[in-house]
Amino acid sequence: MDLQSDPIEVSDETESAIREYHKNGASVIRGILDQKWISTMREAIQRVLDHPGSASVEYTPKGEEGRYYGDFFLWRRDPDFEEFMRHSPLPAIAAKVLKSNSIRFFYDQLLVKEPLTKEKTPFHQDLPYWPLKGEDILSIWVPFDRVGLQQGGVRFLKGSHHWKQRYAPTAFGKDSGFAEIYAKMGWEPLPDFEKNDNTYYWLNWETEPGDVILFHPLVIHGSGGNQSSNQRRRALAMRFLGDDVVWDSRPGTFIEKETIQEILPELNLKDGDQLESPCFPLIRTFSIQPETEIMKQNSFQENSIRNSSHE
Repeated sequence: MDLQSDPIEVSDETESAIREYHKNGASVIRGILDQKWISTMREAIQRVLDHPGSASVEYTPKGEEGRYYGDFFLWRRDPDFEEFMRHSPLPAIAAKVLKSNSIRFFYDQLLVKEPLTKEKTPFHQDLPYWPLKGEDILSIWVPFDRVGLQQGGVRFLKGSHHWKQRYAPTAFGKDSGFAEIYAKMGWEPLPDFEKNDNTYYWLNWETEPGDVILFHPLVIHGSGGNQSSNQRRRALAMRFLGDDVVWDSRPGTFIEKETIQEILPELNLKDGDQLESPCFPLIRTFSIQPETEIMKQNSFQENSIRNSSHE
């Protein structure tokens, strides 16, 4: 498959979305992915759903309706996920948002809520889950179905990324195996924002395949179940890192889970290290030219180390 990323024209709409991201903690960019990417990744997602990975989590209890499926580091075992990570327009968008000359990939996370799935995604901040320090961190939420609140669209607490408080991670499921790990952190739990829902201003968007949502690692966000009887909710969260990010070895992050460590056998970073590891590949280096509306690729660097876990 040849889906090389062309230089991106940064439209006025995209520039506006980037400004909104920095101000509000989340924003939407419409129609940035073409149908080739959507079709390819739908097929790739179905392969994963049919053959779950060793780090996958079934958040829906057995015997309940629907299916809430989560999985991590898909790019390491499926070539289409790797193509999407490296050659879609998303790395160039990340470079523009973060104003970084280099972009590394942290990981991809698949989150699928099939019709009539009751399970919610609890409100949380992302950064407390991760062994990272730095400002240049961006998540891009990529839907592969039409998604609104009824289908489990994500809601973001406007401006919450500006708060100084960081809250303890919340496990997405009771039996996921993460709760015991997160308890090591000893941080204050997240307040019950749903209880006083009307007190806050929430951002959410109805999205179509091809749209993406940018969101900050500290913005508070979560989603409901998929109440639809016939519409799927397939989405990828893509995590990109810029120039200033280093490893944080504090206890209680998701990387401690045994099933995650098993798929990252090369991981050997110490506190304060740059993330120079085949686990977190350098995707590209860019020449950032803010005086123009065109982001041109200055140079391209692929990590030459191919992980032996590729199928």
